[in-house]
Amino acid sequence: MNKALIPLALSLAAVVSACNIGGGDAANGSQSAPGDLAGARIGAPFTLTNQDGAKVSWDDFKGKYRLVYFGYTYCPDVCPVDLQRIMQAFGRFEKMDPARAAKVQPVFISLDPERDTPAVMKTYVAAFHPRLMGLTGSTDEIAKVAKDFVVVYGKEEAKGASDYLVSHSRTPYLFGPDGEPVALVPVDDPATPDKDEGGLDAVLAFLEKWVK
Repeated sequence: MNKALIPLALSLAAVVSACNIGGGDAANGSQSAPGDLAGARIGAPFTLTNQDGAKVSWDDFKGKYRLVYFGYTYCPDVCPVDLQRIMQAFGRFEKMDPARAAKVQPVFISLDPERDTPAVMKTYVAAFHPRLMGLTGSTDEIAKVAKDFVVVYGKEEAKGASDYLVSHSRTPYLFGPDGEPVALVPVDDPATPDKDEGGLDAVLAFLEKWVK
């Protein structure tokens, strides 16, 4: 397959299984297998707002690997589970190899800017890891970033609730020091009976492999 088309194919394969109340199918939904994304057309410069209300651009991360996850703070199941696995694995990576871990910036980008204000993001990301940066913005800014990063998302009415859910692609990415796409992050390890521990180990092994 042409690598220009890989991200779209992978993203569509993993899309809109996420973040439904009850979470049974969502938590076990399709997860794209980790793989080399070198040369894929994914990512572009942006400027968003972090959890402290400061403007942050994609180029501010130059020289660092970027561990990027798209989701939203009101997600009832998949987002917090994925982030917990990713950031717990990152925490272990920090202890094992502080120098390499220092080269990685974990980033959580909201797909629900209407509710995910900087203040909401600040409380949310702090629950996972002190180095996790939360980014939000206007509806138009988030829509452009999602398109550039090949993330598909949309509002869904929640049954029996006055609020809404956001269905979205479940594709955590690793980008290189120059902002180039490197690989998809394996938050699931279906072959492992203990999926939480298996997913954590899979992410840790992934970081050890890809972060130089």
